[in-house]
Amino acid sequence: MREVRPLGRRFFWVKSTGNIVAQRFEMSAGIESTKEEDFEVYRELKSYDPEAIEMTTFEPGQYAEDFAQAKSWMFDPETGKILFVYPDPTDPETPQEPQQPLTDQVTALKTENESLKSRVSDVEMTITEILFS
Repeated sequence: MREVRPLGRRFFWVKSTGNIVAQRFEMSAGIESTKEEDFEVYRELKSYDPEAIEMTTFEPGQYAEDFAQAKSWMFDPETGKILFVYPDPTDPETPQEPQQPLTDQVTALKTENESLKSRVSDVEMTITEILFS
């Protein structure tokens, strides 16, 4: 028997283009379905060959801030990762390029920052040792 639990967003997208053809929004409670079951239920999927469609399911809350701030989203057909199009706050009408989620970018920058701080600390210690030896 399958368990009732919170469900994250689910996307069905064309493998060759990354374009989203159907999606399920987050649900506070539900029973997870399979790709095959979803192809029976979602009428948007009926005209597609299941082999041409990729299914991606996120954890509840995953990328919630990105979905709230982005204008649109799609998948990178080469990597299978989601890309977001965020509005430019200074020029909202100018089209922007899809990019990786800002939450992932922030995490990567924090990691890089910690690494750089550690390297600076090592250099400072080396300089101190040279000056006082």
